[in-house]
Amino acid sequence: MSAAPSAADANARPSIETLEAILDVTYTWGYQETRQQLRNLYDKATHAQWDATAALPWHREVDITKPMGPENLLPLFGSDIWNRMTPAERVACNGETSAWTLSQFLHGEQGALLAAAQLVDCVPDLDSKLYGASQVYDEARHVDVYNRYLHEKIGFSYPVNTHLKTLLDMILKDSRWDMKFLGMQIMVEGLAMAAFGMIRNNTEEPLLRDLTAYVMGDEARHVAFGVLSLKDYYRDQPESVRAEREDFVYEAARLMRDRFLFQEVWEKMGLPVQECMDIALHNQGQIMFRQMLFAKIVPAIKKMDLLSDRQRKRFQELGILQFENWEDPFADLEREEQLRRQRMEPAAVA
Repeated sequence: MSAAPSAADANARPSIETLEAILDVTYTWGYQETRQQLRNLYDKATHAQWDATAALPWHREVDITKPMGPENLLPLFGSDIWNRMTPAERVACNGETSAWTLSQFLHGEQGALLAAAQLVDCVPDLDSKLYGASQVYDEARHVDVYNRYLHEKIGFSYPVNTHLKTLLDMILKDSRWDMKFLGMQIMVEGLAMAAFGMIRNNTEEPLLRDLTAYVMGDEARHVAFGVLSLKDYYRDQPESVRAEREDFVYEAARLMRDRFLFQEVWEKMGLPVQECMDIALHNQGQIMFRQMLFAKIVPAIKKMDLLSDRQRKRFQELGILQFENWEDPFADLEREEQLRRQRMEPAAVA
């Protein structure tokens, strides 16, 4: 089932946009100086590459009326606006919010592609450059699969949300390699891991479920790459450096939380925009969803020694401090590796 191109497509940003960025390019001549944990991660990445055309059942018809999650997580659920909608209008609203969400994943993956390419240039050691190069290929594949799903199966997409674009610009313009790790590998990729997990566990659409499962295997490695690269680095930095990084993390967390208000959907559907954004902001299901997005990020931030008392207070205000003792990011990596091996077993037998 496909839909005609949306008004959002017509109002999208120009197809080409150029940012002015300053980036150090770092040679590393110490070819024998191995960081074993990063080399092991690179080995995992080389063995875990997958062909998007062969791995996913693109022949399947996609029913875009199937929700990505439970009805009570829909942003307008339970409101007067929702209660006045006909069943057909609710289905249409669900389809639009799903397309909007997947569109933001697509744009986020392009940002990750550009940031990973920058990391290859600026990281100071060989093993990080090698793994970064493998991530560039991962991110290119992710852009490809979300682009195909949106434009071949759903039939349209939404432009990048303002809050997401602001965060991506912050990451791509910053000249410091650790800020690119912190912004992309920890914040953006950590949020993606949590969001993808909720979709994989709840969606009724088979192709989207399979696509998400494959992408999650890559994302778990990307978050681990960030944690491995930064977990010892900040402990040796002066307090002023750690405070600046904590400020960046807080600002990024606020931007990502505020991004999920679906403004562009309400504009397209002709609904009262501010009222719908207020409903989405205070909807209990959406509050839980936005909080759960940080379930992967907060433990990683704590592991990197960027969870001071000051940051704890700010995370408490955002409603996400409760995740500080949740599962270690490397547990995700091991679980996704196990799931990948299970997916490979039927193919090996065949």
